[in-house]
Amino acid sequence: MVLRTLMRSGRAAPLSVLIDAKRLVSLADVIAQLPAETPVYAASQAVIDAIAGFHLHRGILAIGRKEDDRDANALLAAAPERAVVVVLFGLANHDNMGGVFRNAAAFGAHAVLLDPDCCDPLYRKAIRVSVGATLVTPYARVPGGVGAIDLLERHGFIPLALTPKGAESLNALPPPSRAAVLLGTEGQGLAPEVMARARTVRIEMTGPMDSLNVAVTSGLALHRLAS
Repeated sequence: MVLRTLMRSGRAAPLSVLIDAKRLVSLADVIAQLPAETPVYAASQAVIDAIAGFHLHRGILAIGRKEDDRDANALLAAAPERAVVVVLFGLANHDNMGGVFRNAAAFGAHAVLLDPDCCDPLYRKAIRVSVGATLVTPYARVPGGVGAIDLLERHGFIPLALTPKGAESLNALPPPSRAAVLLGTEGQGLAPEVMARARTVRIEMTGPMDSLNVAVTSGLALHRLAS
């Protein structure tokens, strides 16, 4: 699925593909859709595992060339009148990065914005967890801290900071026409100066838990805003 997404993304080009020789027949339709200049290599599972450095149980590995970095200002300027963007601060876990992108794609977010401390959404693991969503969902880097808030406000986006102690409940939140979902790294969360410039929003919970995984949080918030 990720290889198919890479081929149709329009934002990244496949440079080469390495496939378990046993899967050549079953993947013939995928191989046929690759650009003629893209080499396809076949090898045994043992050789592929040695190249990858771990057991690649799917038997498919590809290298792609990403597009040039997008400009966040231009990306926000091109957003429709009603739009939702996700803004990530200090998200360094590739599993969480992939999960957030998958949710952004599922609920129609216009873009994902990353501060300088976020990890690379095109790292192999992030791409895999996102099921290819990082290859098709527009994203751009933004300044850290309140600089990101300044940029959002210039384009009419209302910053919504997700935090366990938020002043507003997500369940009762009237979705703004232009909303920016702000998410921080797990544990530390969003910086106080960022939350001071945003509407703080909490997700109602019961029992002993005081917070949710950041990817789960993004899914709940985006589902609410999309509805």
